[in-house]
Amino acid sequence: MLDMMKHEMARASVRLRFSALRAFNEFLRLRNILDRNVLHDVLMPKAEKQIPRFLTTSQVETLIETPVKQEKLKQAPAWMNARDTAIIELFYSTGMRLSELTGLDVGDVDVIGETARVTGKGNRERICPLGGPALEAISRYRQAAVVHSGPLFINKSRRRLTSRSVWAMVKIRLVQAGLPANLSPHKLRHSFATHLLDNGADLRSVQTLLGHSSLSTTQIYTHVTIERLKTAYLAAHPRAKNEGV
Repeated sequence: MLDMMKHEMARASVRLRFSALRAFNEFLRLRNILDRNVLHDVLMPKAEKQIPRFLTTSQVETLIETPVKQEKLKQAPAWMNARDTAIIELFYSTGMRLSELTGLDVGDVDVIGETARVTGKGNRERICPLGGPALEAISRYRQAAVVHSGPLFINKSRRRLTSRSVWAMVKIRLVQAGLPANLSPHKLRHSFATHLLDNGADLRSVQTLLGHSSLSTTQIYTHVTIERLKTAYLAAHPRAKNEGV
């Protein structure tokens, strides 16, 4: 039965169904209906590693450079478009998580040192370098919104911007830019890591920049770059394709 399922179903579906069957068998064993859990020793197929989706560099540029149309900004402060551009620039410049970005205070950004102090998972702090475009976008936003202290990114009520609001803003920007609307803010983090590795950054540095506690978590991005190398190889090498005999 398991072999048949392996051939006809995705690994995740097989694992989910057998997990439910194992739990039911364990329930029957505890009720003394079965002598033992007959599925306890059945080996499940390994979970598939999902290769992260990401934007190309030109897609990121389009997303940054496409402002939201004016009808979307009715009854909203004029500085909100500058804020949203700063958010996207910061996402792509640092690869920080959504919760990390919304948790930033003005004092966390060191303009002179060109860094941001980020509090990540497990309350671990790390320092993220900031690129020039991100620093300039943050400066323009802060000047327009008159933000000098407290939360870095605020809503129109001048309270800290929520993760949900940032998610909604990115969705609107994606649609306005003609990009897939099913992408999420987290894909900018994936794009950050992928583009760094594509351009020669070492895995340990990317691990540190992303705030991963384990290198194995960062290694998933190497699969993305390898797949891109394969695509380029197949497209360019004269003897890459099997033309038949």
